[in-house]
Amino acid sequence: MSDLRDGLPIGDWYSSEDRPKPVRDRYAKLLRLAEMGVEPFAYSYERTHTLAQALAAWDAALAADTELEEGPTVQVAGRIQALRDMGKTAFAHIEDRSGRLQVYLRREDMEERDAELLSHLDLADWIGVSGALFRTRTGEVTVRAAKIELLSKTLRPVPFGKVEEKDGERIVHSGLTDIEQRARQRYADLAANPDVRESFVIRARIVSRLRSLLDAQGYIEVETPILQPIYGGAFARPFTTYHNTLDQTLYLRVADELYLKRLIVGGLDRVYEIGKDFRNEGVDRTHNPEFTMLEFYEAFADYERMMDMAEHLVVETARSVCGTLVVEYEGREVNLAPPWRRLSFYDAIQELAGFDARQADDDELRRRVKETGHSEAASADRTKLLDIAHGHWVEPNLTDPTIIYDHPIELSPLAKPKRGDPGLAERFEVVVAGMELMNAFSELNDPMDQWSRFSAQAEARARGDEEAQSLDEDYVRALEYGLPPTGGLGLGVDRLTMLLTGKPTIREVILFPALRPEDS
Repeated sequence: MSDLRDGLPIGDWYSSEDRPKPVRDRYAKLLRLAEMGVEPFAYSYERTHTLAQALAAWDAALAADTELEEGPTVQVAGRIQALRDMGKTAFAHIEDRSGRLQVYLRREDMEERDAELLSHLDLADWIGVSGALFRTRTGEVTVRAAKIELLSKTLRPVPFGKVEEKDGERIVHSGLTDIEQRARQRYADLAANPDVRESFVIRARIVSRLRSLLDAQGYIEVETPILQPIYGGAFARPFTTYHNTLDQTLYLRVADELYLKRLIVGGLDRVYEIGKDFRNEGVDRTHNPEFTMLEFYEAFADYERMMDMAEHLVVETARSVCGTLVVEYEGREVNLAPPWRRLSFYDAIQELAGFDARQADDDELRRRVKETGHSEAASADRTKLLDIAHGHWVEPNLTDPTIIYDHPIELSPLAKPKRGDPGLAERFEVVVAGMELMNAFSELNDPMDQWSRFSAQAEARARGDEEAQSLDEDYVRALEYGLPPTGGLGLGVDRLTMLLTGKPTIREVILFPALRPEDS
């Protein structure tokens, strides 16, 4: 801000009539602060207490002296959430991540410069306050400000909304309600909505708990390439880029699977990765092109062991984060308590769609799928028709977590054939609250079988299936070095967060989701 203090122009755009008046007014205050010699954007601030710690310090002091009138002196900082200037005095509420605290400002208690600064403060400004704690006549713990410092002048109003006190509970009605605007301007959303901040704190706790549960069972966390010369591990279209030095086309990974299993070959017998995957696909309630997956693999295990791990991870994470195994989601009461129901793929269709999909010939299956309104049914092969049938009849109609196991082998190019029934794969998905949460296999470790399945996928690609998997010769070579019996599981971290925070769309739990370009 040296250009302001030196009396230099700050540019016509600051005061442009195209800008809303509240913004122009704040820039005008910025100029007046410069004339006062106040630095509106501080370098640092020595905070002695968070706001929650300040309140705890009052409680501790009161416990030691029940007649306490003035508590310890604190130096706190936060964003102004409310400001009531009554002339000689003012009350403000400031907020940080830990909580909210009232500030009492009496001009005659402050230096002249601080008293003048008070007149130039706005809602959402960041300030530092030092002073003693006391309790007002209404019983609210408050800082009596001896000194205030402007830490950052907010030049655009934050849409805080309204605060309502109901039955002793503080309810915030957001001033920022449009979902797309909230996602596009997440900084404003976080600033205006404490519940949004709390959702992302919970997300961090979910990830931390998943890590601790796997670490406790002897898994090690690893990192595998995001840029890959051959993508694989899922039916998906990739994002493509190009490396100039290597003169090579590369792909953003669609899954972590094939590299993690290479590590099992190498003797790292329990591995996991929590990281970003990327799929060049549509955006809807449960899909974002960039998303977070937990994948883990365990040598000498199969999909039965992975079923137990699936229950363990979700149950213990929910118990830790939510304090309960019964959560509300989209008007449904979801009971996460084990044991989860287990239902075979074909039995699930039989139960929820009313026909035997395994015995149905291609014409009957196509007819039933076409009747649901899926336009691609006319040209889809049997594998795709079964996938559509599962997505239409099974997933949306399951509320409590259900393990759907023994999928058709054609849908599972990386899973071992089912013992005793090679037309099925030792694979399962966990469906909860109408969405797929996990996918797991007894991992295919026969290199000849894997080569054959990759070849079938290559033929599907040649016929125009853009989501078919690529033929990865290096991965087959890794299998030739010997992959022990292995169980693997992938868990959608975003979807688990949706479930445990009650958020209806994936963009509510991703800080910066993919959006169409802004018009202006």
